Amino acid sequence: MITTVVFDLDDTLYDEVEYCKSGFEAVAEFLASLPEAAHLKIQAKRIYQAFWKQFKAGNRTKTFNAALRKLGIVDDKLIQQLIYAYRNHDPKIRLSQESRDVLSELSRNYILALLTDGFLPAQQLKVQALGLEKYFKYIIYTEQIGREFWKPSPAGFEKLMETLNVKPQSMAYVADNQMKDFIAPNRLGFVTIQIIRPARLHTESSQEPDYAAQYTIRKISQLPALIEKF
Repeated sequence: MITTVVFDLDDTLYDEVEYCKSGFEAVAEFLASLPEAAHLKIQAKRIYQAFWKQFKAGNRTKTFNAALRKLGIVDDKLIQQLIYAYRNHDPKIRLSQESRDVLSELSRNYILALLTDGFLPAQQLKVQALGLEKYFKYIIYTEQIGREFWKPSPAGFEKLMETLNVKPQSMAYVADNQMKDFIAPNRLGFVTIQIIRPARLHTESSQEPDYAAQYTIRKISQLPALIEKF
């Protein structure tokens, strides 16, 4: 019987692309205020558009570098400032009514936990902006354990089992990314559930053993009925 439901955060409880847009807006405002952009008379809207164009084209790792080159700003030292601004901005994101309803319903019958990778300030600010603390008994930011323990490491899952004193057979894990999310919980004996949101960023799949979730849903509203079956 399932007693504990563990959630991933990004692209599981909300659309991560909304966080990206929020971050690009914040960075664009920051950059527009600097002399490097001001003397070229580049406004925040144009900077944002340059970021978004790169991102939509699939450039997810060097977005700022490529956008600055397109804007005519050549200053590699700026990149770290922009990354800092992105990771530490107050995100303009919200939890959908559908997600709120599901979390409220599940929290009445199950222990809920959150396990999320990512840079610590950014993940904490997301959780605060989405108002998630009230739903979860325990939140693990794997960055606090160590970056080497980001998924697919089992460390976060093992810490959850130890802290909550729950056997893996009584736990379900809900996440989105087949390339890293389900490997450890599958091997540990969790029930694993992939949610495929229409706007998700990670669409890759794998034929490797243990990579795929045991169950798949396309709306978070389908989750309570699925978990009840166990």
